[in-house]
Amino acid sequence: MPELPEVETVRRGLAPVMEGARFDKVVAHRGDLRWPLPKDFAQRVEGTTVTGVGRRAKYLLVDLSSGDVLLMHLGMSGSFRVAQDGQASTPGAFHYARSDFGAHDHVVFRMSSGATVAFNDPRRFGCMKLFPREMLDAEPLLRALGPEPLGNAFDAAMLAQACHGKRTNLKAALLDQRVVAGLGNIYVCEALNRSLLSPKRMASTLATRSGTPQPRTETLVDAIRAVLNSAIEAGGSSLRDHRQTSGELGYFQHHFRVYDREGKPCPTRGCKGTIKRIVQSGRSTFFCAVCQK
Repeated sequence: MPELPEVETVRRGLAPVMEGARFDKVVAHRGDLRWPLPKDFAQRVEGTTVTGVGRRAKYLLVDLSSGDVLLMHLGMSGSFRVAQDGQASTPGAFHYARSDFGAHDHVVFRMSSGATVAFNDPRRFGCMKLFPREMLDAEPLLRALGPEPLGNAFDAAMLAQACHGKRTNLKAALLDQRVVAGLGNIYVCEALNRSLLSPKRMASTLATRSGTPQPRTETLVDAIRAVLNSAIEAGGSSLRDHRQTSGELGYFQHHFRVYDREGKPCPTRGCKGTIKRIVQSGRSTFFCAVCQK
């Protein structure tokens, strides 16, 4: 599943062709993705203008002039394809080859900017919802999310409070979207290695008995921010066929320190360990047992 840097890459690819443009035509080739589309989906979107394209965690949020918000999630295999002036690009094609684009183009937006934006999703785990902007905080998919890891609300004090007394391992805590929104398996593994923290340590060790942050907590927050910013700058990670708006692959996979590098030497300076793989909560975890404590 795409993580925050890949979704942010998609957002940046959609914004130039959607912001300020009107939906001239909306075609829903099928009425259901992960969940059914609203029965009046096309009618509510057509004729409205996009006032902004944002992101919350792994969700894309498109503000409409009608006052509605169009929420979109890529699921496991979703992608957007942008065609303009006869040229097509795919701002975020995840996991599945796109040799036959049209077969899984479930929703197509024709914009007044001249762009056609098609949502392609072979497995149909993605979703689209419409709701009034004033209901944003009450939206069930969003209301329980923790702070954005690149936002001002995410800091060592906040993370320490969230993990204070938490009886779970640190890897699981960071993947809990109620603790921090948008982090996924790849970037949690990478951030833990950068901060020299074991994914197996108790999450509660980030806080003192009174709930204030330990020094290691500040290091972890800095590592999370750094790895996400580096991944966004690289256009995300292309494990299979994720591409940027320009059609280029994301390049951050070439900078992985531990993820999918089982048996390779640990990149930490002076460390003689090797990268190990374990399974936590059904997910692969990559780390160095020598320097990550």
